Amino acid sequence: MCTYFHIFYPPASCPAFEKLIVGKCPKPSEKKRKRQLKFYVTEWERALIEEKMKLLGTKNIGVYLQKMAIDGYIIQVDYSPIKEQAAEIQKIDVNVNQIAKHINAIGNIDEQGIKEIKGR
Repeated sequence: MCTYFHIFYPPASCPAFEKLIVGKCPKPSEKKRKRQLKFYVTEWERALIEEKMKLLGTKNIGVYLQKMAIDGYIIQVDYSPIKEQAAEIQKIDVNVNQIAKHINAIGNIDEQGIKEIKGR
């Protein structure tokens, strides 16, 4: 199963969000994290965090904790049914392209040519 994470931010009109905005958004060159945060958890809390990470399919605890601390939640979206449909559509596309290539190689297509293509 392939999983994508969508992070939703509160609207800019949210008073709590307005308090968080200080100055401009950092430039890409300034986004390197230089500050470290440490905190302690019990064994039970650690196991709970790891269990939630397994549910999301992530192994990087730092990224998980950062997103949860900043955004408060992660919405998991499963795109596997859509990907399966896209794969089926691609197979159909390949078949249509093969038929078009065969017709272009022949030039004109008649009833006999259609029967020949259907026979394959």
